[in-house]
Amino acid sequence: MVKVSTQYTCQKCGNIHSKWVGQCDGCGSWNSVSENHTIKSVSHGLKAGAGKGINFEALHGETRQKKRWKSDITEFDRACGGGIVPGCAILVGGDPGIGKSTLLLQVAGALATKTRCIYISGEESTEQVRLRALRLKLTDARVAIASETSVQSLVTTFDNDNKTGIVIVDSIQTMYVDTIDAAPGTVSQVRASAQELINLAKKRGFSLVLVGHVTKEGNIAGPRILEHMVDTVLYFEGDRGHQFRILRTRKNRFGPTDEIGVFEMTGHGLSEVKNPSTLFLSQRQTNLSGTSVFAGMEGSRPVLVEIQALIASTTQATPRRAVVGWDNSRLAMILAVLDTRCGISLANHEVYLNVAGGLRINEPAADLAVATALISAVIDCPTPSDSVIFGEIGLSGEIRPVGQSDLRIKEAAKLGFKKSIYPESLKRNTKLIEKNFISQNVTHLKDLIEIFPEGVFKSLTNKGHKDGSN
Repeated sequence: MVKVSTQYTCQKCGNIHSKWVGQCDGCGSWNSVSENHTIKSVSHGLKAGAGKGINFEALHGETRQKKRWKSDITEFDRACGGGIVPGCAILVGGDPGIGKSTLLLQVAGALATKTRCIYISGEESTEQVRLRALRLKLTDARVAIASETSVQSLVTTFDNDNKTGIVIVDSIQTMYVDTIDAAPGTVSQVRASAQELINLAKKRGFSLVLVGHVTKEGNIAGPRILEHMVDTVLYFEGDRGHQFRILRTRKNRFGPTDEIGVFEMTGHGLSEVKNPSTLFLSQRQTNLSGTSVFAGMEGSRPVLVEIQALIASTTQATPRRAVVGWDNSRLAMILAVLDTRCGISLANHEVYLNVAGGLRINEPAADLAVATALISAVIDCPTPSDSVIFGEIGLSGEIRPVGQSDLRIKEAAKLGFKKSIYPESLKRNTKLIEKNFISQNVTHLKDLIEIFPEGVFKSLTNKGHKDGSN
């Protein structure tokens, strides 16, 4: 016996409602809930013996590891954990025009010499794909291309194919399953299309790469379960105003997460950047106030980046706090700690913070570098140009240790820096590689007075006390 039921599903997050609502309770989106009809089979319970039995195996059994497909594009292979694992499913998301299709076509061209690669476009015709290949100088690459949106056609094509190694589908939002009465791009179509393609990839052993659109909030469009179904999730980040592009790993079942691959957009496609620190610091000026150099970690890679801060007076009741490349709430916390613990009040000033180069920082180790840039901007005094800074700030103003300090200092010494400012508790565990590398340890935010000229910081705090800001 079957039963037809009606449910209301959000087309952005996949949340199911019992009735139609104007605003989704799950993601807060307006006018995103639509009506769907589902057919359910009604039974009185499951019976033993109706299904097949499960054969259990020991955990220590022999497993043959398959060799990864390496594209020789080092930055892409790094983000994938050392290459593409045969039979895995990879989801690549990013803003429109950021370069997802360009990158994957270059990867397909590089892998075509090692295995059979197929590029399926649901958004462009084969002539348009050829034009991109001509611009990228990949016309001689042995990549098979097709323009198709039917999942059933793909299943029929690859069901008996054991020679294909890589299949790229651009994009999953354009695919549709014939048995589902919904438009391509809806939650039900995206979920069903992804499930069919992933099951086919696991069955036939080829690697599947899916391109996903993103919403205005930066999340991959469609149901959230899509990211759980795949093995690896990669986000292609960047600003169109910068030529740099960051391929960031958000999930990887076969390698570390939070790895990044850095690319530069050129007229002939994307070129990989071997040393991102040199690129991010290439336009740095050493005689300006309000800047500091942060020694960060992106996965297993140390990256040096410049933190820029600007303080401007204002007459508005609520001064503006603008942040690019960092967490806005964490900036508010540091401003509160500077006010309460150090007597530096910025309540009547606008604060602008920027991570130069278009990189987005997620680790709390940048707290100390941000505080140093803010203090430098307030007193209009440059920080030492040969210093790198890292450390986490607590609510009482103490400086907490962070991990992988050796790699951070090693990268700084490689680029010519002579001094590091980091938490005191790391002094015993850090093995400095350069003998001439100077370490200045701090335990509290007030210890930053030692890196600035004598008397400047004191006059600033006295002014804050006189104004009643502390």
